[in-house]
Amino acid sequence: MSRAKKLRVAVVFGGRSAEHEISILSARFVVESLDRDRFEPVLVGIDKHGRWLAQEESLLLGQARDPRLVRLSQAAPAVQLSPYPASGEKSGIDEASDGALATTSTATLDVAGRGPLGVDVVFPVLHGPMGEDGTVQGLLTLADVPFVGSGVLGSAVGMDKDVMKRLLRDAGLPIVPFLSVSAARWKRAREAVLGEIADLGPQKTMFVKPANLGSSVGVSKATGRQEIEQAIEVAFGFDDKVVVEPGVVGLRELECAVLGGDEPIASRVGEIRVTHPDGFYSYAAKYVDEHGATTLVPAEISAEEEERVQRLSLATFEALSCHGLARVDFFRAADGTIYVNEVNTMPGFTAISMYPKLFEASGIGAKALVSRLVDLALERGERRKKLKTSY
Repeated sequence: MSRAKKLRVAVVFGGRSAEHEISILSARFVVESLDRDRFEPVLVGIDKHGRWLAQEESLLLGQARDPRLVRLSQAAPAVQLSPYPASGEKSGIDEASDGALATTSTATLDVAGRGPLGVDVVFPVLHGPMGEDGTVQGLLTLADVPFVGSGVLGSAVGMDKDVMKRLLRDAGLPIVPFLSVSAARWKRAREAVLGEIADLGPQKTMFVKPANLGSSVGVSKATGRQEIEQAIEVAFGFDDKVVVEPGVVGLRELECAVLGGDEPIASRVGEIRVTHPDGFYSYAAKYVDEHGATTLVPAEISAEEEERVQRLSLATFEALSCHGLARVDFFRAADGTIYVNEVNTMPGFTAISMYPKLFEASGIGAKALVSRLVDLALERGERRKKLKTSY
């Protein structure tokens, strides 16, 4: 395609999760970083009721950078994504809505048919359940629309901390011992669960997390039975499965970004240093308290340690079937042991987020980074078109 003809990129953001507001801030960064010589953004916000709404760029870019203040425009045309390909056979399909992001109002966002507001690729800047967990990725796959990021499998296992850690463990990657607890088992066998938590290790401090959420939403640091029970109840307010892990002695938090498809690359390694009263990298430390944490890029670790973290990042990316991008988070213990904490398949793209910072320190600026992500999505889309559907 000629460079003179800009590619239309549907930036989808918001979503039905507790990370809705962070997604809006991430979308703002992505739109600001799009190369306007190559791309034209088409904005679609998903509200907390699941409605897809066309959004104005000026409204998004004018949002405050405080997640407590950002909002989607509700006075906007509704958008729907048809769950079938926009190209190919039309038998049994209404010609008026063939392959389109058909709207119930006056706007039309034709995904692949190059309609009045047709788009060539989707950048789903969605964090958390109902967006980063394979649900939207499945819808886009059914509609035969190229999209940025991991596919259905990589997104799903990257979201579920329980399944993720099982796969990492089976791949021989170092992880902290953990316990997964369902809401049903917690209700049925609370005492047994508390006993299993006590058996996780000698550390008195435990971290309790919703299994399917990010941005530290619902995460608590707990010491003692009462605090642990309270933390579990808080986590169950966001998910029906909870992960409990012992604290790491002398904990340092390291992060490494990954970019690519068949031959991914790892960024420089960064470090998070928390000064917030919560005592860990909580939601407040990340997004509310501007002095709650500092980032150090590159991290103050040896060259050998950085190389090990980079190798583990690429191995994690491969083990979890990731694509396009991911941020891999690590714990470094006082004795130098490195543990894979978790992977984020659609990491934050806010002004303070580590993913773009890590690649900037690696020589890839925001504009080049976003362009490469879109190109990777298009390349994968072209490969998928060549796959046989008949035998």
